[in-house]
Amino acid sequence: MPKPVPPVDIEALLAKAKKPSADAMVMHPFYRGKVETALKCCVRDFNDFAIWYTPGVAASCRAIAEDLELAYEHTSKWNTVAVVSDGTRVLGLGDIGPEAGLPVMEGKALLFKYLGGVDAWPIMLDTKDPDKIIETVMLIQPGFGGVNLEDISQPKCFRILDTLRARAEIPIWHDDQQGTATVTLAGLINALKITGRTIGDARITFVGSGASNVACARLIFAHGADPAKCTVVDSKGILHKGRSDVEMRKSEFVDKWKMCQITNGENRQGDIPEAMRGADVVIALSKPGPDVILPEWVRGMAPDPVVFCCANPVPEMWPWDAQAAGAAVIATGRSDFPNQVNNSCGFPGIFRGTLDVRATTITDSMCIAAALALAGMAEEKGLRPDYIVPNMDEWEVFPREAAAVAMKAIEEGVARKKMTYEEELKNAEEIIGRSRRLTKTMMDDGFIAAPPA
Repeated sequence: MPKPVPPVDIEALLAKAKKPSADAMVMHPFYRGKVETALKCCVRDFNDFAIWYTPGVAASCRAIAEDLELAYEHTSKWNTVAVVSDGTRVLGLGDIGPEAGLPVMEGKALLFKYLGGVDAWPIMLDTKDPDKIIETVMLIQPGFGGVNLEDISQPKCFRILDTLRARAEIPIWHDDQQGTATVTLAGLINALKITGRTIGDARITFVGSGASNVACARLIFAHGADPAKCTVVDSKGILHKGRSDVEMRKSEFVDKWKMCQITNGENRQGDIPEAMRGADVVIALSKPGPDVILPEWVRGMAPDPVVFCCANPVPEMWPWDAQAAGAAVIATGRSDFPNQVNNSCGFPGIFRGTLDVRATTITDSMCIAAALALAGMAEEKGLRPDYIVPNMDEWEVFPREAAAVAMKAIEEGVARKKMTYEEELKNAEEIIGRSRRLTKTMMDDGFIAAPPA
């Protein structure tokens, strides 16, 4: 039976949800950017310039020319990531262009530094051509230890990621795909435990077939879900083998056409209500709601269903409506509700571990290792229907993710540097702890100004 739903002050919740946007319009122009470069080497006097620049720097240059791996020892390459975007699929905003997308990429760089101790910088590209994006990333890779692709529209984002993962010498990651999938899998693992299900038997409906949800399905299938027991819904209905509209564009929508072939063993046709009928889980990453998913559709699912409504800024249905309809576990993409499925719980720790062992790529198995680390920490703290994944302020999760990812990279043979789990855990704790302390010190000492009242 559904639990009694406490009274909800919807107006208060909506007012709270609008406040960050109002604050952003004050604080963004006040700080005029969220990241900057700062020195990390000593300058005791002007004689040190002869070490850091000419003539002393030539010694490091010659050494690297003889052995390119030394770039990781003599420069910041070991800890630097490019956040690359063309601004064509900015979260909740769509194709707004590279300049308008820049605040988002700066925010990403901030999270990289504060949560993962990773130095990141936004690279905005004034092109929508996937081949030019691929070429640009290939050209800039000597100066970076990794690349985070961000807010690039589909279907080109799939080809860009897959091509770069195959060709690049450094790890390439698309957070809208891999990051979302990693944290969603972590939440799903624990939601299934709470409701007494196994992933191999779970009937999962994926509402939305954009980059995020296709990647979620791919990773969830890789972890043991049976595609034939699952359904995927796009804007035109349930995917199935007879979807001629997808088949006609299968060279463009490669992943969607594959989903038509491997999912929906019952060959269901129809729309979201039919796809959700009898399902154990719904994972929605479609369009902002509410009322994209209706309570009666949740009531038509299996008993004690799991409902992930993760569209931003407004989920496909409000959590209180899902609870009233009988949902046992509810997650959204918002921080003002319990069970936030947030990429920020994934990519900082994943990149920390990837960079520390100099992995050449980030495999699906490394993502699954991160998801298991996330899920494991939440389980240790005590799973509840309103607590299935750690929160961003539980900072100890990031070193644990880093160590799990690093060990998987070593196991799979994609790491160029060997460490033990304990060594990487300590290393990540020190690097991330330093970043947090540095930010606090700069605030305390006034190098980061107090925000306006």
